[in-house]
Amino acid sequence: MRPLFAWLSLGALLLFLASLLTGPAGIGGWQGLQALILVGDGPVPIVMREIRLPRALLGLVIGAGLGLSGAAMQGYLRNPLAEPGLIGVSGMAALFAVIAIQTGLATVAAMALPVAALIGAAVGVGLLMLLAGPRGGSVTLILAGVAISALAGAGTALVLNLSPNPYAANEIIFWLMGSLADRSLQHVLLALPPMLLGAALIWSTGQGLNALTLGEAAASAMGVSATGLRLRLVAGVALIVGPATAVAGAIGFVGLVVPHVLRPWVGARPSALLLASALGGAILLLAADIAVRLILPDRDLKLGVLTALVGAPLFLHLIWKTRSGGRG
Repeated sequence: MRPLFAWLSLGALLLFLASLLTGPAGIGGWQGLQALILVGDGPVPIVMREIRLPRALLGLVIGAGLGLSGAAMQGYLRNPLAEPGLIGVSGMAALFAVIAIQTGLATVAAMALPVAALIGAAVGVGLLMLLAGPRGGSVTLILAGVAISALAGAGTALVLNLSPNPYAANEIIFWLMGSLADRSLQHVLLALPPMLLGAALIWSTGQGLNALTLGEAAASAMGVSATGLRLRLVAGVALIVGPATAVAGAIGFVGLVVPHVLRPWVGARPSALLLASALGGAILLLAADIAVRLILPDRDLKLGVLTALVGAPLFLHLIWKTRSGGRG
């Protein structure tokens, strides 16, 4: 298993460096790294520090967070079709971001949109805890998440439907497609602290998720508190998905596909899948973000669109392989 983690770590590092060195500015590799490390003045250091570095960091952190969250949700629900957006936090974050755009609040302050999305994520967590209750099981959690997602989706559609400003509606649609372009170090500093806290909470559930593979009764007999495990997991996923949606918009399929692809390589231990999925998620999102800069660079291909175009067929292929294996 260690060789797998080593290869995944190497892949994430190489793609992070490639992200730093990819762009329309035509900056050479050594020139770019030298400008980033040695700082200095001029256009090249500005491009490296204020444009490429935040984008690469967000690709690394958000990809890792979505992969980690997806593995945690699939391990807790014991369902390979589970994904981070299932609890409705990303939908509520998107709704509040859409409201910020529609009301013009996003034009007043540069950070108004991500802050509004973070508030929406917090509201989503509050609703989830209220609906699921302190002792609700996994089925109750799923139903509550589906209800919140439906509510957020209806609210977003209503805002678009009633929007009198076509420019605002166009901006909303493009934001919902997801992107890491034009992000700054402020976005990194806004998203990174809660995402690190969320990752720590999810990491602390590893042994509990391993115990759950034996069933809830066996896990309880082993001293695993179902309530405590669920609270840590929901809080961790919310602290990752909320900030990720706040700064990058809606990016799907990372948390769904990556754990599914890597699961055969780590065996039946959900705790091992957590780290593998975090590294795999970073690899997928960094690779996708590099691709959107190389494919149709003049048309601003959105990151969420590309991850869906790649993730959906791949996931359908995995489902078909699972069915075929089951028949054999």
